[in-house]
Amino acid sequence: MSAIYILWLRQLKRYVRSKPRIIASLGQPLLFLFGLGFGFGPIFQKAGQGNYIQFLAPGVIAMTVMFSSVFSGIELIWDRQFGFLKETLVAPVPRILIMIGRTVGGATVAMIQGLIVVLICFLAGFRMSNYERLPMAILFMVLVAVMFTAFGTALASVLSDFQGFQLVMNFLIMPIFFLSGALFPLTNLPTAMVIITGADPLSYGVDGLRGSLIGLSHFGMSLDVMVLTVIAAVLLSVGSYLFSKIQL
Repeated sequence: MSAIYILWLRQLKRYVRSKPRIIASLGQPLLFLFGLGFGFGPIFQKAGQGNYIQFLAPGVIAMTVMFSSVFSGIELIWDRQFGFLKETLVAPVPRILIMIGRTVGGATVAMIQGLIVVLICFLAGFRMSNYERLPMAILFMVLVAVMFTAFGTALASVLSDFQGFQLVMNFLIMPIFFLSGALFPLTNLPTAMVIITGADPLSYGVDGLRGSLIGLSHFGMSLDVMVLTVIAAVLLSVGSYLFSKIQL
């Protein structure tokens, strides 16, 4: 447990001490929230869908948590190239504990980022439909954070350079976000899009957050929790296996 705690604390200290990282990580959420939220708001309202900020905010929160979680994998590549990972792996600690410590740390950082964006959403005019559901929203944020931190760790375990990681980001993470329903409703879609969005794991995170925050759920919150929990467990298992096979 001490190894997990130390690695978790290291992740938090690196995040808190990097002020440019904190500021830069808020740029994309702010762009989507204010650029799309207020830009497409009148069109969304004329289509009879209501306030676009209310609809968009849960998707922006999920996006923030996802990107922060996946980018924790870059820190693993950084540690590998500069020798810190070797020093960690030669310690008399099972590799699975090292992986858990890094995953918990990355997920915590992603949660902090997500909570900051929640506050920004409130400043932009977003309002929850029922504040008693806030713990449920936090649960969905945790599940998304753990799921994509494990995914980022799994990717970084098989990649050895930043360029390869960036390619994977562009070909996997961006489509996962744009096809999750974060920016558009999942109702009345073509059959192909229904299948794709249903296979997108982030769709269930966005849907769960939207159900918790504004009471609008497409899949049902029980299904959202079940799917996210199963996928998070699978990715943790895969990430642990790949991390245990890292060759330095």
